[in-house]
Amino acid sequence: MRCQDPRQCGQKLVRRQPLKPRQRSEIPVTRHLNILHLVVLGVGSTLGVGVYIVVGEVALFVAGPAIIISFLVAALSSVLSGLCYAEIGTRILWTGSVYRYSYISVGELWAFIAGWNFILSYIIASASVAKAWSSTFDSLIGNHISQALQKTFFQYMPDYLATYPDFVALAMVLLFTGALALGARQSALITKVYTGINVLVLIFIMLSGFFKGDLHNWKLTEQDYTSITPGSGGISSLGPLGFGGFVPFGLDGILHGAATCFYALVGFDAIVTKGEEALNPRRSIPWSILITIFICFLAHFGVSAALTLMVPYYLIHPESPLPQAFLYIGWDVARYVVAVTTLCALTFRLQDIFFPIPEVIKDMAHDGLLFQGLASPWKVFARTRTPIMAIMSSGSLAGLLALLFKFSDLLNLMSIGNLLVYSLVAFSVLVLRYQPEQNLSRKEEIDISECEASPLETIPEAGTSNILKTVWYPINTFPTQESGRIIYGCTLLLVLLLTILGLILAQWPSQVFSGDPGLTTVAVLLLLLITGVTVIIWRQPQDPTALYFKVPALPVLPLVSIFVNIYLMMLITHRTWTQFGVWNAVGFVIYFGYGIRHSLAGNNHQQPPASTSQTLDKNIPDAEPS
Repeated sequence: MRCQDPRQCGQKLVRRQPLKPRQRSEIPVTRHLNILHLVVLGVGSTLGVGVYIVVGEVALFVAGPAIIISFLVAALSSVLSGLCYAEIGTRILWTGSVYRYSYISVGELWAFIAGWNFILSYIIASASVAKAWSSTFDSLIGNHISQALQKTFFQYMPDYLATYPDFVALAMVLLFTGALALGARQSALITKVYTGINVLVLIFIMLSGFFKGDLHNWKLTEQDYTSITPGSGGISSLGPLGFGGFVPFGLDGILHGAATCFYALVGFDAIVTKGEEALNPRRSIPWSILITIFICFLAHFGVSAALTLMVPYYLIHPESPLPQAFLYIGWDVARYVVAVTTLCALTFRLQDIFFPIPEVIKDMAHDGLLFQGLASPWKVFARTRTPIMAIMSSGSLAGLLALLFKFSDLLNLMSIGNLLVYSLVAFSVLVLRYQPEQNLSRKEEIDISECEASPLETIPEAGTSNILKTVWYPINTFPTQESGRIIYGCTLLLVLLLTILGLILAQWPSQVFSGDPGLTTVAVLLLLLITGVTVIIWRQPQDPTALYFKVPALPVLPLVSIFVNIYLMMLITHRTWTQFGVWNAVGFVIYFGYGIRHSLAGNNHQQPPASTSQTLDKNIPDAEPS
């Protein structure tokens, strides 16, 4: 199905998937999860490699003791994304997938980007957790594995890869890939037990840090460093160590640390996937997301503070920070307890991460956007109904990344992928809230299907002369097709403007705030344009349909979420952007070479989706007003 002209190509990129009631399984879904159940699920899906490994990596190389502020910035960004995610979860309870929601609301290309980067995030998460498990285990047995491998392979490894191939991490990934292929399932009881033990150990770490910590470690000077390493030229001359004090790497270090720390607060999306099983989802999903983010922020804040109080930031072990911290203060028994707990936590987290990957790949393959073979189980495993090709392909890629990539690169890739996905979530929420309710008969759908097929279609010539008047003074008090197209175009323009502004503030902040004529003028003009376009969106009528939960302060809050996410993305290293670009380039080759022609949305000539209000009416008869 090839494009005949640019207009037709544009329509294909934004064609949407019909919103029809999900086919119910023979076993009815019962609502039994309250806020506590959802919070336990969210905390269990979030606490893992971030709180046990990332804190050491960021404190040593990026932020120093100011890592606690980095986690605060990351948590604020997560709250904004979590509110947008909550509206998704309460709009369409039968799917918690960002990919599916994007396909229903804003179009095929956006859905592919969301799904493709969601796959990246989880594959990278699997590889990073496996690598963290390997380094923790190696540290526990005296670093014999890493020393032997480094001695053998160091000379053959290029600079942009790890210093040695991590065969232990590869083995862990392959082990869990095989278990998933054979039909392994998640256990709610194990999740609860793991979360309880995890929280207790983290509380012990925090209390230990506050009892054995030394506030002087937050006020380190050049003399402190030279007393440990006589003959050095001082902290200020040793680049990677910063300049001492509580903020050794300055504001720049705090913000760069926040971009990496965002990885540690990812996991609350697991709550959205349980929307159909939640009691009173209007209340339980938003509150459980916010409580989960708050608890996880406190855990990361407390562990970071304890770690940097116990050990000077430049002496933190990057690959096994907490066990080595207890070794530093002389608590050998606690070191082994924490190391074993870390291994157990990472093992559970690795098992937990693997489950969503094949489901997203299978969904995209079923829709024709990825190769159909990825959705088909081999006959020998038909009993378990597992998509073997999806599992094996994602597991193989995760194993390869764990084998060859640096842990820091995996962290940054994970962060940038999630930041992009959450930006698409905020974009979807903003666009859909201003779209008209479509309650049409079949004949009306056929008559106007062409004008509704794409939110980007050209406005009829007869209405062009009144477009400016319509933008500033909307005639209707409810959304129309025309106002919906205005919102779509304005939101795309805002994303472009916010991206340019984020790039300028991230790369040249000192020049902007010191009054550089060129950059300051550009920044001010961008702010004026952003303000003007935001006012245009604000003046358009919103869909009055009652929902379980609505993001407050529209359109400002989703736009702030998008900007913060974009700004944090711009702080990530150029090498990570190159790797991220390669991944998405491969994705676009697959989409434009295969997906756009095999998409079921195009081949079946399906119509645009009904409004989400209809979804609530069809699927959730007892929907509560907001």
